[in-house]
Amino acid sequence: MDKNALMLRPIDNVATVVDDVLKGDNVYVNKEGEKICVSAFEDIPAYHKIALEDLKTGDKVIKYGQVIGAMTADAVKGSWISHKNIMSLPRNYEDEL
Repeated sequence: MDKNALMLRPIDNVATVVDDVLKGDNVYVNKEGEKICVSAFEDIPAYHKIALEDLKTGDKVIKYGQVIGAMTADAVKGSWISHKNIMSLPRNYEDEL
């Protein structure tokens, strides 16, 4: 079944699914006017993240153009990205002003 996900910045490597996604569903995101399709590698609950590319342990997770954490395990394109495979990173807010 076809599903949609939200991606705000072209540098994002994850997107937010807007419905429950089942393994094998096609998930579509709009990347700079181009419709990109990612096949879900596993079930993903609504409003959670899907990997738009293969991610390795230590890779930064980018959502909405911001680094939201780093991978604690490898994940293939289409994987569910959650608290089980990412960790928070300290931020230097002064550098962001």
